[in-house]
Amino acid sequence: MNEKDLIKLYDLPIEVRFCKNCTVSNQRPRITFDENGVCSACNFAKYKRNEIDWEEREKELVDLCKKYKKNNGEYDVIVPCSGGKDGGFVAHQLKYKYGMNPLAVTWSPLKATGIGRQNLDAFIASGFDHILGTPNRKVTRQITNLAFKHVGDPFQPFIYGQTNFPLHMAVKYKVPLIMYGENGEVEYGGDMENAFRPDRTVKNHDKHYFSGLPPEFWLEHGLSGADLKSFMAPKYDEITKNKTKIHFFGYYKLWDPQENFYYCTKNTGFTANPERTEGTYSKYASLDDRCDGFHYYLSFIKFGIGRATSDTAHEIRDGKITREEGIVLVKKYDGEFPKKYFHEFLEYCSITEKEFNEVIDSWRSDHLWVHEEGEWKLRHAVWHNAKEYAAK
Repeated sequence: MNEKDLIKLYDLPIEVRFCKNCTVSNQRPRITFDENGVCSACNFAKYKRNEIDWEEREKELVDLCKKYKKNNGEYDVIVPCSGGKDGGFVAHQLKYKYGMNPLAVTWSPLKATGIGRQNLDAFIASGFDHILGTPNRKVTRQITNLAFKHVGDPFQPFIYGQTNFPLHMAVKYKVPLIMYGENGEVEYGGDMENAFRPDRTVKNHDKHYFSGLPPEFWLEHGLSGADLKSFMAPKYDEITKNKTKIHFFGYYKLWDPQENFYYCTKNTGFTANPERTEGTYSKYASLDDRCDGFHYYLSFIKFGIGRATSDTAHEIRDGKITREEGIVLVKKYDGEFPKKYFHEFLEYCSITEKEFNEVIDSWRSDHLWVHEEGEWKLRHAVWHNAKEYAAK
């Protein structure tokens, strides 16, 4: 992947700029900055905390629940949930506060962690019907290998399933309503098209998650239609016949990941990792997959945005930390190599360490990286101009 191809694929600006309010840069795909140098995610965070009438939004949620509640023992809503803090918060609130009968659905991790399985079991035990979707493991590994090499993201098979499995379950059980947690596009910076509405069309649901790859790509690389079936969406006419609607709980309730964590430790048996997650400082997010760290590491390579940047940016917007504190954390942890499961990842992808490094370096863009004194360094980092921003 050369620099021009990377920039074209993700529509990245050549000039790197950092938000004056948080730690994210304009290299995050689809993010926008206003005339004051503040990113769209920060502006949305300010809007949701200062201008939304959350009592009115909750009334909208109550009306929505009344509309879709069946009162006959059948499922009222599909909740995608890995057993983590976010899906657990949504499912528990819907069932125990708003009287819905949710079916929780999980797309199996590529390689599950012990703490992830523990949290999923605890969530189920807290009072939920649950279905785990587990695709052909041989096919999953093949897609992971191809996605790592050709997309720079080994998480593509998980993203396919995570996005499409709830649609399959909605059609299968004739449940029109799917309730996700937050709209990641507006919470973390991206397409603001659906920022001020509670739902998103299936078309919009698909377009941000598959890196522009059509199913034909996988067929051209040795996979069959049968191999791909579990990862693809149901037929569109089945989705429309079911009158499927995708809603975001974050539209109805103020979305705060840290508060979700506290809620789920109390209500769904959620347990944080005993150690911090590689690449960041937190212990309670994205715990369920051993390959997860490589998804974030590749983000750091392609965009200069690692897990610590995403975490600090959101916590700055939520008022948990200051920008200055965030910059210190980004400098310390962002881009940390995920060594804990490295050899397992190589084995899972059927690649050598040399092949791994070749793929990693192929995704480094010259406008972000420079090779000096035998090592790769970011040309632009949020701490480079921290004092300049503080002065303003």
